[in-house]
Amino acid sequence: MNKLFPIFLLTGLLISIIFGGCSNTGENSITVFAGSASKPALEEAARVFEEEEGIKIFLTFGGSGTMLSQLKIAREGDLFIPGSPDYMLKAEIEGIVYPDSVVKIAYLVPAILIQEGNPQNIQSLVDLAQPGIEVGVGDPETVCVGLYAYEILEHNRLLDDIQQAGNIIVHAESCSKTAALISLKTVDAILGWRVFAYWNPDDIDVVFLQSKQLPRLAYIPGAISTFTNKQRNAQAFLNFLTSEKGQQIFAKWGYLATEQMARQYAPDAEIGGEYSLPDSYEPLAK
Repeated sequence: MNKLFPIFLLTGLLISIIFGGCSNTGENSITVFAGSASKPALEEAARVFEEEEGIKIFLTFGGSGTMLSQLKIAREGDLFIPGSPDYMLKAEIEGIVYPDSVVKIAYLVPAILIQEGNPQNIQSLVDLAQPGIEVGVGDPETVCVGLYAYEILEHNRLLDDIQQAGNIIVHAESCSKTAALISLKTVDAILGWRVFAYWNPDDIDVVFLQSKQLPRLAYIPGAISTFTNKQRNAQAFLNFLTSEKGQQIFAKWGYLATEQMARQYAPDAEIGGEYSLPDSYEPLAK
C-alpha cells in the first residue's frame, strides 16, 4: 500500500489539474456559450465589460446547435447567446435557459456574400444555381445561418435546382467559418448574414436579396443558463450588451440595433420565429 500511495497521489494531482484547470470557478467570472454569428462584437464587448466591471468573460464559440449541445452535456455555463431565436426556443423548451431572462441583442439580415469585386458576376439568388458557381453554406443541422440558407432556397423554389447543379460544395461548422469561406476564396459565394461584409470589408462584398425572397429575419438573443450559480454577473453582462455602450459596439461591427432597421431590408418578413428542417432533409453539400 505504501508503494501505491505515490501513484494515488500523482493520479489525484493530475485529475485536480485537468478538471480544475478547465473549470472557470472564480466568483468574478462567467462562461458564455455563443453562436459565432456574434463573434467579433461579443469579443470586443467582453473586453470592455471586463475592464469596467472586473468580471472575466470566458467565451466559447461555435455553431449554435453545437453550443446548445455542449451546454447540455457540460451542465455548467452562465449565458447562452445563439445566432438566431431558433436555438433559443429549443433551449427554453428543454429548460436550459430562464425564459424570462431572454433579451434581443442585435438583428441579422440574410444575404449573398461574394468575393471582393464579384469576379463571377453574381447578381441575384438564382445565379447561385448557374453552372460552375461554387457555393458554401453553414451546416443547416447545427448552424443558424445554414438553417436560414436552406429555408431561403426552399422558400424560393431553388432547392432542387441548386442540389441538381451540385453547386453547394461545403458545409461550414459555424458562422465565422462560413464567412471565412469567402475570405479564403474557397467558394464564389455563400448564403450568410449581411454583417459578414463588415467583418472583412477588404475581402467580402454583399448582394442583397429581394425583400420578397426573405421569409424571415433573425436576431441574436441572449439568456441566462439554468445551470449558473452566478446569476448576478450573468445578468450584468446581458444588461451591458443591451446598453447604449454595448449597442454601439455591435453597431461598429455592422449589426442592426432595432427591428425597424432590419425591416428596411424586408418589411413583410417574419422576425425570429422557428423553422425546422423537413423529414426529407439531405445534406446540400455532397
